[in-house]
Amino acid sequence: MKAVHFGAGNIGRGFIGLLLHDAGYDVVFSDVNPELIQALQAADSYTVHEVGEGAEDHVVTAFTAVNSAEDEERLISELADADIITTAVGPNVLRFIAPAIAKGLAARAAESSPVAVLACENAIGATDTLRGHIEENAGADWELLAPRAVFANTAVDRIVPAQAPDAGIDVTVEAFHEWVIERGPFGGAEPVLPGAHFVDRLAPYIERKLFTVNTGHATTAYVGFLAGHEKIADAAADPLVHEKVSRVLEETSAYLVDVHDLDPAEQTAYRETILSRFTNDHLPDTVQRVGRQPLRKLSRHERFIGPAASIAEHGGSCDALIDAIGAALQFHVADDEQSQEMEELLETLEPEEFTEQVTGLDRQHPLFDRVCREVHAVTRR
Repeated sequence: MKAVHFGAGNIGRGFIGLLLHDAGYDVVFSDVNPELIQALQAADSYTVHEVGEGAEDHVVTAFTAVNSAEDEERLISELADADIITTAVGPNVLRFIAPAIAKGLAARAAESSPVAVLACENAIGATDTLRGHIEENAGADWELLAPRAVFANTAVDRIVPAQAPDAGIDVTVEAFHEWVIERGPFGGAEPVLPGAHFVDRLAPYIERKLFTVNTGHATTAYVGFLAGHEKIADAAADPLVHEKVSRVLEETSAYLVDVHDLDPAEQTAYRETILSRFTNDHLPDTVQRVGRQPLRKLSRHERFIGPAASIAEHGGSCDALIDAIGAALQFHVADDEQSQEMEELLETLEPEEFTEQVTGLDRQHPLFDRVCREVHAVTRR
């Protein structure tokens, strides 16, 4: 069995690539980083080092790599007979890999089994997004190519921090991981993935992860940044930061229980597990890394505005989320492009304009004025 995985970075190698290897696939990593591709091509193996409770080391073998920017012909050839195609490139990059996947589908033998396509991104409906880009690239040929692939949305969860400078292609990750895939599109013929969990309804798992893990992680970063912490683990262990993060996750948990009919006790246990994961001092993660790209994280369907908007629409309390949004607006670091862009927007736009442009909220939305007040407060500091 063969898998083509787009994105040979830390998450690609330390999470999805590892689980594909453990499932028995030969993995072809596709990336545009020439140094990384060369390192993978020259290696026979790499090691994934887990840290935390139940940690183990895993040696990954039977892989190769292709530079998608320089060797499209080979990439299309690999895609043409792959059994599974996965991604970990970031939601905004999906449109750039879609043309190659469309060409790979066109190169597949018509009688071959459909390839499973799974976008493993921190976004709701990422595989649907990828499919849309592929369809656009296929144009009039899409009707012919569509039966050659099965597209299924996923929810993924594993903290993979910034790596040590001398790590090479080895990766350090937390021991906890979760890969949830919707079962329906496969019609009972799910791919062989023992490390994944197939479910009938994916939406609860996607939002549970996004609005608990991602919301909590980002809140820890932004509140911890304002408190002067460098490491996520130190921020999470700070009682004042912990209290603010806990309040945020209590609000999102109430939303998740109400919308998805989750068991309240199970969600509480899940929330406490997530909070404990942030305090793992074996993970050398920083508030600057976790907090990067604040404009994306403040967008309409992301980890703050998404749940807060829904809560506000139903008349619930989102005070803690509003406070977290205020902290995010104060995240200013020199080496993050979006942080610098956000600072410029805060200086040049009126609060109403900033709120509308960045958060995507309509001015009549019940959350709009509250966010606008936070923006106004930040610009007056």
